[in-house]
Amino acid sequence: MPRDIYLVGSVPMANARTVFETVSAAFGPRIKRIPDGETGERLNWVFWQEELFANHPAFERSEKDFQLHATSGKSHRYRLKPGLTARDVDFENLFYADVAIGSYRTFKEVMDEGKIAPGTKFQVDLVPAHSVIWLFVDEDLHEAIDPVYNAAVKREIEKLAAAIPHDDLAIQLDVASAVFARLERGDVSNYGATKAEMFDSFSRILLDLGNHVPSDIELLYHFCYGDAGHRHVVEPTDMGDMVELANRLSAQATRSVELIHMPVPRDRSDDAYFEPLRQLKLRPETELCLGLVHHTDGVEGTRTRLATAGKFVRDFSIGTECGFGRRDPATIPELMRIHAEVAA
Repeated sequence: MPRDIYLVGSVPMANARTVFETVSAAFGPRIKRIPDGETGERLNWVFWQEELFANHPAFERSEKDFQLHATSGKSHRYRLKPGLTARDVDFENLFYADVAIGSYRTFKEVMDEGKIAPGTKFQVDLVPAHSVIWLFVDEDLHEAIDPVYNAAVKREIEKLAAAIPHDDLAIQLDVASAVFARLERGDVSNYGATKAEMFDSFSRILLDLGNHVPSDIELLYHFCYGDAGHRHVVEPTDMGDMVELANRLSAQATRSVELIHMPVPRDRSDDAYFEPLRQLKLRPETELCLGLVHHTDGVEGTRTRLATAGKFVRDFSIGTECGFGRRDPATIPELMRIHAEVAA
């Protein structure tokens, strides 16, 4: 059966116009939403956000660095300057909306030129606090800084909603390894002393942010286990944690959820990985996307994972596990060809 295609965010091309034109030409009506590719300094996910802490008058470099996994690069962490507290911290501008508003103008130009299918949405990715401060803030400050940063995320949502026609806009919230690595490992953190407490905390945060998106703007959730150096922070046992979180969001959101994206590792085509999908309880309007497209094993491997997934859930779109941003740009044409062939 034909399937729709979903792009998580980053696409290593020269600029937003190139992304819009290339993706539209490759996928046509199979893609309902197109991001600007997060080109330039934004290609490496949230690492461009370090400047918010490096240049913030309330923060100074900590002696601690943070590493997602043994072969990933290290990120610098920051602490509050002596005598300051979280009440002295504000993030006036996260710059997501400013960049997106400029990209939307290009999106509209390309659409008006007839190069993007009518009805296609402009997709903007926002990252909740738990992922950003995991990288850049000392652990003992997470509980205090999380709501401060998320208040700024809400202001970014408001700026987007004020500047871009709602019919043209889709907002994606990243639910990355700061959530799923902790759940998989059962880490004790400021988000909970048990896995059940962490599910409660992360659900509450994600619902609060999602419910802040105006109801006539599409809301998307991207689940992820990490992509630093093309490695997960931790390998998922199966899809159980993602299904549990998706069910919570679906049951408790006070607005519609248009899409939830779940990754599938390239070596997982076994029934055991997909089995938890039997318990998935999405709302009728929510599209499920499975990130089972991999460049490594191409069309054949992707179809193998797709066939196994089809034993447990029928209707879903397809994509990769994460954005394309960490890939060699030379691999992108073939990766898009794999998407198109499998989707057809």
